[in-house]
Amino acid sequence: MGSPDSAVSEVYHVQSWLYLGGAALVGLFNLWMIVDAIRRREWVWVGILLIFPGISTLWYFFYMFRDSPATRGFELPGAQNRRRIKELQAQIYHLDKAHHHSQLGDVYFQQGNLPKAEACYRAALERDGQDLDTRAHLGQCLLRQKRAAEAKPLLEGVVRENPKHDYGHTTMAFAETLTALGETDNALGVWQHVTANHAYPRAKVQLAELYFAKGQPDLARTELKDVLAEDPHAPTYQRRRDRVWVNQAKRLIRKLP
Repeated sequence: MGSPDSAVSEVYHVQSWLYLGGAALVGLFNLWMIVDAIRRREWVWVGILLIFPGISTLWYFFYMFRDSPATRGFELPGAQNRRRIKELQAQIYHLDKAHHHSQLGDVYFQQGNLPKAEACYRAALERDGQDLDTRAHLGQCLLRQKRAAEAKPLLEGVVRENPKHDYGHTTMAFAETLTALGETDNALGVWQHVTANHAYPRAKVQLAELYFAKGQPDLARTELKDVLAEDPHAPTYQRRRDRVWVNQAKRLIRKLP
């Protein structure tokens, strides 16, 4: 039977190894975030992560990686939070206005909860069937649920009435819908219209993909080079939003002959 001192020594030894193991995991996690920040050229974040490891590491992780997979790389104007959900639910309960249902749908869309978003948009349309925002956002919601055939008439109708709706985001969704339905020639024309009026990486990369698929690598390369050249100079929030498209541009340009 071992002595009390021996038992205490063993406990201390185990605790030391657990502490070292935990510290190693935290260190590796912090290193991973630093490498990610360097790859994104987020130099301010690199400095913060080096000087204040720990809480800043978690902050960076949730800030950079919190997007829902269903809506990554896409957006509706005006991201919201839980407090806003409660406010809108209260307004719906007391007033039951179409725009409150639609705004709540936008919140759920941005969170990636597409079934709830769809239900809210449909409730809004029951109260106001002509609202452009609701029709467009329901179309985007259906598209993200791989229901392009249902999305097409909604998005097409809005684009016909207002080609500039949502700063071109509705037109981009319409182009994505046409691509999903195999109408690539029509989609090409829509993407060309978007890129003639906006510099969205989302549009340029998908236009480049169509050029590549149609055997026009030089035109594809031009669009991709624009995306990669503009990315380092974009604001942090924009680079975070567009990183999925920038990464896609890097992959695609390596495939070009």
